[in-house]
Amino acid sequence: MCVIEPSAVIETRRLTLRAPTPADAVRLAALAGDFDVARMTLRMPHPYGQDDGRAFVEAVAAQDPRRAATFLIEAEDAGPVGVIGLFEDADPAPEVGYWIGRPYWGRGFATEALEGALVWARKAWRRRALTAGHFTDNPASGRVLEKAGFLYTGEVRRGFSKARADWTETRRMVWLA
Repeated sequence: MCVIEPSAVIETRRLTLRAPTPADAVRLAALAGDFDVARMTLRMPHPYGQDDGRAFVEAVAAQDPRRAATFLIEAEDAGPVGVIGLFEDADPAPEVGYWIGRPYWGRGFATEALEGALVWARKAWRRRALTAGHFTDNPASGRVLEKAGFLYTGEVRRGFSKARADWTETRRMVWLA
């Protein structure tokens, strides 16, 4: 297993993916505080405040870079617009998850960030497969994953969404390098 620098930076045509810093916590809270953003994630609470943003930045700084990598998505003309993370869990392959702040939906940022992260995962993190999922009521996220080369597995899992305070179904997908 290779050791990943926790300060890895990924650059795409319009985006820079980098580690979040304490200075980003306020911006993250503003974007993630939108219920329509938080409700499409499993782990993000709602409401999401500045303390949550600070705790998130601290948790990212403490990650084991062999098992997880989380990047702030920064657009060249807008600053931070979201987050993308790759992490190992109970599945055989690491999982990728992401979110984009509502003012930046529909601009292709999620797809571009995901494609950049996949190149990084293959080359720097040396992963040959990743998993992902999207809620059944979020087909836009499914389209992002499809555009990046993910395929549906046919599996649907139930997961508890903190923001919804309820169970929801997730369609599972896989990417093979």
